[in-house]
Amino acid sequence: MLITLLTDFGLKDPFAGVMKGAILTINPQATVVDITHGITPHDVKEAALTLADSYRYFPPKSIHVAVVDPGVGSGRRPLLVVTEDYYFVGPDNGVFTLVFGEATEVVHLTSEHYFLPKKGGTAPREGLRAPTTGTFHGRDIFAPVAAWLSKGIAVSNFGEPITDYVTLELSVPVRDSSTVKGEAVLIDGFGNAAVNITEDDVSALYSINPAGRLAVSVGGIHARLMSSYAEAEGSEGLSAVINSSGRLELFVYKGNAAKTFGIKPGDPVTLKVS
Repeated sequence: MLITLLTDFGLKDPFAGVMKGAILTINPQATVVDITHGITPHDVKEAALTLADSYRYFPPKSIHVAVVDPGVGSGRRPLLVVTEDYYFVGPDNGVFTLVFGEATEVVHLTSEHYFLPKKGGTAPREGLRAPTTGTFHGRDIFAPVAAWLSKGIAVSNFGEPITDYVTLELSVPVRDSSTVKGEAVLIDGFGNAAVNITEDDVSALYSINPAGRLAVSVGGIHARLMSSYAEAEGSEGLSAVINSSGRLELFVYKGNAAKTFGIKPGDPVTLKVS
């Protein structure tokens, strides 16, 4: 079975590799795939959006482990989220906000004998208290649970169902007859800024005024909506495109829009048809 990892650990430290080691010690046959370890440290919202953009492109029954966990060691709960097609393992801090709508069950992970086993053993035993730490639940809880799940352990063995899980308050665009007002939500490694305005919002404006021209603005800077990155070749200004996730995206051709124009998550973005 396939297990994915999404974290803010980066690649300098051994944390991501250690999680893989914990998984493969329990299930050497598991396939482990990195979605990313480059989430901005502690940015649960960015993690939730990135996970939502990624998980559907994996085979059914894949297990997605998401560890962006500034509350590690606190009273926040570890979770297993079950949907019709996927499993999700991680902290109860809102990182699964955009998958809860598809959940058939959400389990509070309490069965400690499926956590990191004591040194020298890999098999869970009744009454075994796992040597979890207060700083690395990715290794101590989430990776082992994913590994045991990949070996066919039933969901009901891991804990008790809950309904009071944590969700984030994510902003939504505001639309009227000629304008959609949203905000930048993600900056990728190229400096492109994804916006919470979607392709459906763009289509809605066009349906109101099919002959109109769409204009995008952020911080008083205007951008023209392009059909691709390449269409902006030769332009040094800000451009916009509908990206592969169906979101409006601000970009500079062969440049860095975020650095060039100081765009950051939360900045207001307006799409207008005239």
